[in-house]
Amino acid sequence: MPVHWYYDRATLARDYGQVSSYLAPKNPHADSILWRSSYVPLNERGDILHEQARYWGQRGVHYHQFLAAGENTLNFQLAARLYKQTVELGQYDADAWLGFYVDFMLTPGSHRDTYVEEYHREFFTNYARGRKPRSCGVVDVHIGGLAPVPALFAALAGNSCDVPAAVREHVGLTHQDQGVLQAADCLVRILAAVRAGEPLRAAILARATDWISAAKVAAWSKESDDVVIGRRLSPACYIPDAFPAALYLAWKYAHDFGAGICANAQVGGDSCHRGAVVGALLGEANGVPTAWRDGLAGPR
Repeated sequence: MPVHWYYDRATLARDYGQVSSYLAPKNPHADSILWRSSYVPLNERGDILHEQARYWGQRGVHYHQFLAAGENTLNFQLAARLYKQTVELGQYDADAWLGFYVDFMLTPGSHRDTYVEEYHREFFTNYARGRKPRSCGVVDVHIGGLAPVPALFAALAGNSCDVPAAVREHVGLTHQDQGVLQAADCLVRILAAVRAGEPLRAAILARATDWISAAKVAAWSKESDDVVIGRRLSPACYIPDAFPAALYLAWKYAHDFGAGICANAQVGGDSCHRGAVVGALLGEANGVPTAWRDGLAGPR
């Protein structure tokens, strides 16, 4: 979380060193472009920044400045609540989720994260225009759309429902880009294969052929992570590069949860949302070590 959206790796190393544990964010964030972001709600139905609005448009502000070490960003706080709601209901209910989502986002103080991703802003702009919640999603191409996928997969484990269909429905409520939807489906199928006992590397290469290949990972594994995710693939948030980058890191560190999530953090860019993929796949394959579980703060 603290190194999210650092693109200057020398600055990342200066501010946080070698990432090997949960850390608190530091202000100023040298690579922050929050000063270029703006959001003006059309009316009270679109007011989702609340007390954080005053930090938008300022230089150097860390996107997650008020979060503690090990605390989840807004997208993952929502994912944790999606998991809880789905388990309590015994099934996925899109309308129940939308009811919670709208109430949560419109309630001041429901979270302490400064940054509210673009898809939330576009969703609530549409909601403020009077659209029904099911009609507020947009064509968003960012890997942030995958943040809730592992949580929903876990909540539906053992359920007789069509899990890929439930995941597609949920992601489509906010992200209607076909690439994001295809990546979500791919991630679910890899997770299911690993849960059924298939080795992680084999599961990735067998089910992600549209995104990655044995030839590519063989070539990339001879290079450093910052070359693969920096020159071969962009460290940015756009799904065509971000999803293969996450799959590659999960493939490379298939047997070491800690090494994989730290490598993901160290290469910068949209590390939080690549982490939705990397952490989920490594956790499914290896379990999550106690130290990483115990270091979490806030809703889980």
